[in-house]
Amino acid sequence: GHEVDITLDIDRPYPPVLRRPAYPASPRAREALKKHIQELIQLGVLRKLGHNEEVEVTKPVIIAWHNDKSRMVGDFRALNTYTVPDRYPIPRIQETLTQLSKAKYITSMDALKGFHQNVLTPKAKKLLRIITHCGIYEYLRMPFGIKNAPSHYQRMMNTIFPTELSEGWLIIYIDDIIICSDSWSLHLERLARVLHKVAEVNMKISLKKFNFGFEELKALGHIVSGLSLGIDKNKVAAVLLKPIPQNKKEMMSFLGFASYYRQHLKDFAILANSLHRICDQQTVFEMTQERIKAYQKIRRALTEEPLLLMPDWNIPFKLYIDACGDGLGAGLHQVQIIDDKPTEGPVCFISRQIKPTEARYGASQMECLCLVWALEKLHYYLDGSVFEVLTDCNAVKSILNTKTPNRHMLRCQIAIQEYRGNMTIVHKAGNIHNNADGFSRWALANTPDNPAYVPLEA
Repeated sequence: GHEVDITLDIDRPYPPVLRRPAYPASPRAREALKKHIQELIQLGVLRKLGHNEEVEVTKPVIIAWHNDKSRMVGDFRALNTYTVPDRYPIPRIQETLTQLSKAKYITSMDALKGFHQNVLTPKAKKLLRIITHCGIYEYLRMPFGIKNAPSHYQRMMNTIFPTELSEGWLIIYIDDIIICSDSWSLHLERLARVLHKVAEVNMKISLKKFNFGFEELKALGHIVSGLSLGIDKNKVAAVLLKPIPQNKKEMMSFLGFASYYRQHLKDFAILANSLHRICDQQTVFEMTQERIKAYQKIRRALTEEPLLLMPDWNIPFKLYIDACGDGLGAGLHQVQIIDDKPTEGPVCFISRQIKPTEARYGASQMECLCLVWALEKLHYYLDGSVFEVLTDCNAVKSILNTKTPNRHMLRCQIAIQEYRGNMTIVHKAGNIHNNADGFSRWALANTPDNPAYVPLEA
């Protein structure tokens, strides 16, 4: 593996918070801790410090239990606070998975204890020392839980597979590797290329997580195929078994989980607005009936969400926009051939709360704001693509084409300028496209035969 360094934004002598005593441990935890330490020493991940070695930094560890299985976790919070962040970018999962569009064969694999396959620099080793009832130990390889570990690992993987990544058939998200192909012979060839490089750098792959040549499989918390993207129900099941959050920490944990799947959830930001507010430090945590209702809607949506279509850049998109007093929302749809018939379905949903200054906007101004925001957020899909914008606000066209725009209108006109050649604005009658209904009517067919369909040139 590559050498990993750690840089702190403080000078010696280090503050006392970086030198902590061991946490108290029960007899059961001590036995588990002793076992984990011995395993890591045998694997060359840890070494025990000698009595004469100088120690400036120590971190305690805890034993975490799950279904009678234990895991040793270092408490690196203080160290992470002083660590200079590594800004190396981590891929966006949802956009990354769209690379699987039209793939007929998919293989996924994980590095075996991936972080442990990276060695540490001498300086980093001295900062990554843990203290236990058994003594003080030094990490020789990168542990889990340090601030820059994901960025370090992503950089290393991108360095190993630059050509494969640039060709667009290999997906790497930290230690997850996904190969996609549209033919079996090509898939075997690509798999051989990846495994050859894996062997070259002496990377270990987990056989338990090696899934070879599937049309559909679980990856990165989703059920993925070349045609669709769904939520992994096993990930959701554990959350659904939990009761209504009783404090801010539990609520923030739930919202963080739901936010990971927000592109599957209509109006997520609007539904979550009241739940986010009670997580503020100045706010008393109280689950009112309104908040319980919002929580249950999000919870239900996680189990009933529509399967998202993989985008096909060879056919037009449909962008539905909806602005109201509670927030902005948009849905990107396509009509694709499914089971030998044209079917409209969602590619993704986006939403956000409105800002205090935006709350003063009129309906037309708000709808234009929604359009500009949606184009910016969905640029990845819409750049160079032909698409329709469907809105219930007939004034959008006139605002975007006025010869005497005010400052707000001018910003809107400039923002949509690059899309004008490929974009058509379509007005849908208010009784069919209604803000109060949110996006509940998006499944309606939008064809020239529908009386609500009124195309307007942008």
